[in-house]
Amino acid sequence: MPKVHFIDVTNRDAVQASRIKLAKLQKTMVNLYLGRMGIHQSEFAFPFTKHEGNYIRANLRLKEKGAMGTLVLEGWCRAIVSDVDACLETGVKDMNLSISTSDQMIRHKFRGKLDRGAIIREMTEAVKYARKNKVATIGVNAEDASRTDMGYLVEFAMAAREAGADRIRYCDTLGYDSPKTIYSRCRTLAEKVKLPVEQHCHNDLGMAVANSVAGAAGAMDGGVDAYINTSINGLGERAGQADLLSCILAFRFAAGLEKYEIGDRINLKIAARLARYVSYAFGVPIPINQVGVGANAFAHEAGIHADGALKDRRNYELYDFELLGLDEEDEDQPTRGRVITTGEYGGLAGFKYVYDRLGITFPDDTTANRILELVRYANAHTQRPLTNDELRLIANFPDEVREVLTVNP
Repeated sequence: MPKVHFIDVTNRDAVQASRIKLAKLQKTMVNLYLGRMGIHQSEFAFPFTKHEGNYIRANLRLKEKGAMGTLVLEGWCRAIVSDVDACLETGVKDMNLSISTSDQMIRHKFRGKLDRGAIIREMTEAVKYARKNKVATIGVNAEDASRTDMGYLVEFAMAAREAGADRIRYCDTLGYDSPKTIYSRCRTLAEKVKLPVEQHCHNDLGMAVANSVAGAAGAMDGGVDAYINTSINGLGERAGQADLLSCILAFRFAAGLEKYEIGDRINLKIAARLARYVSYAFGVPIPINQVGVGANAFAHEAGIHADGALKDRRNYELYDFELLGLDEEDEDQPTRGRVITTGEYGGLAGFKYVYDRLGITFPDDTTANRILELVRYANAHTQRPLTNDELRLIANFPDEVREVLTVNP
């Protein structure tokens, strides 16, 4: 039976959104959490962008050392040979190649430089070049697929398959689709092209999660695996994208979706920690009504609701808060009384005190000072107090962290 997998694009699509950014160390932490959670793939970088180079190489080494579990680190680039070539130089071996396919964008974005035939030629040349250079997995993105003529979209996807693509990404770039239309279109793609179909849905009309789930169902009913693109807390371009946790919970608990199987071993205990970290790193609060992890997700006040929840949680709670790790204490929340932190201007005594509380000791002061210097640079890099998991990463993988923190204009 076909299965659904999850590809998180926080480190690619969300970070390119206006007004919100992540430091390279913070992007690295997102990858680590996604790996712990059992997510299939992180679209983790723009490999053709020079300032991503050290971050990319260090993250690939962290994966080789087992720090990210089975997480696939995939890079995004335009579907042109020169971008693929630049990606290959960084060591990235999993890629998604993107090009616009709608007449709207062909006419008003490319403005005569490309037509339908040229779009397919450029894409197939890039795919063949990637395949020739032993890229492990190749996804092809049809940007603005939801506004693309269906006949041409099938032709485009067939050409991608024949050139060697492993998946076709159906991009609802403007959040234009509805659950009914995307189900039908993704099922048609699946049945005619016989390639796994990714759903990449934006939230301009508030339907990104519903559309992602419906599109994935259409792909699976059409006989192929589905790959849903998500972002943590739904952050992304304009009104955001499909929230990672919401999509997972839909396939776990929504009526009518029981027949579909998640193909990844998801550890939802990481969900709350990941949501909080991304909120902290972006500086964007989690909405009070955020699915699963919002402050009101398991809160009851109305008499009937409170009485019913106290008698049996299933009266008003579809799933358990413990499932998401909400029963675990947040060790990064400061406690009352004395608090010692370490960072950009910290000294050795405070540094050793903080690490001792994490169960990490150093063989001598020389080693401790070397890690302290990295901690100082990391704090200067993020301009946010370092979390305990960031401090653990610095102590356990100092060489990779040093490379992540290094940018050479």
